[in-house]
Amino acid sequence: MATTPGGPAPEPATRRRRYAGPPRYRSVPRWGLPVGPWRIAPVPGAGPLRPVDRARALAAQLVPVLWVVVVVSGVAAVAEVWRYVLLLFSRSDALSPAAVGVSDALVWFGGWSSVVATIAAGVLTVSWSLWTYRAAADRAGNRPWRSRRWVVAGWVVPGWNLVAPGSLLAETEHAALELPPDRRPSPSRELLVWWVLWAACVVLGAVVLVWRFRTGTQALADGVVLHAWADVLAAVTAWRTIRVVRLLTALLTERAQGPRQLLVSTTAADAGRAVPVVPSAPQAAPTAVPAPATAGNPAD
Repeated sequence: MATTPGGPAPEPATRRRRYAGPPRYRSVPRWGLPVGPWRIAPVPGAGPLRPVDRARALAAQLVPVLWVVVVVSGVAAVAEVWRYVLLLFSRSDALSPAAVGVSDALVWFGGWSSVVATIAAGVLTVSWSLWTYRAAADRAGNRPWRSRRWVVAGWVVPGWNLVAPGSLLAETEHAALELPPDRRPSPSRELLVWWVLWAACVVLGAVVLVWRFRTGTQALADGVVLHAWADVLAAVTAWRTIRVVRLLTALLTERAQGPRQLLVSTTAADAGRAVPVVPSAPQAAPTAVPAPATAGNPAD
């Protein structure tokens, strides 16, 4: 085999470049990770987000947090019931240290996790109701007369929060349905059930908070029962809140579809009849009807 004089030529050494930092672009890159359900894809030149878009984005964040409230409140209720059963058994027999330890751990976890989840859900609920109220006003072509401070105070001020949230959501539903603004809002059954549960949850929560200052064995046992009922009511209220959030968000983002009723004046007898207008396939053009044959017709 023939070789080059002096051996094979050495390969050229690759020169390593120094690190110059992250890549730079002349414009914003259009590629990247997909937009999550809690964010809204920005549209170039569309301006600021509409209230209905903000309400929809907040609803996408609020519903999962409310499901967390349902789960942790259920865990807290089970833990309180177990503690009450242990209290009943302790009257006649000694309790196992392991059972007491597990019960205390469940009560601690259920109590604190439900508090944290409820606070997070409360913040999102207030924000969602604020933007939903504004979106409903824009849909109806009205100006929202309730300010941001009024909405926030209606949710957090004791006593006032028994009626203000329900009336706010009733007005939102009324405007979302595009009903006459001069007519008094009439909340739906779904909203009325939530309103009753919300008021009961607020009242029972205040009773549980005051009951903690009582002392004595019987007061502690009654406090366990109250905590269990409060956790069950919180779970049910959070579940009904999910339904209300989905209902009002759907009313704001969807338009009513289906056949419409149109008054068509044809004759004096049918002047007041409502004729449904539905889309149909195009029909063929009418053709001329042949004239009947007579005696003077050349065909005869």
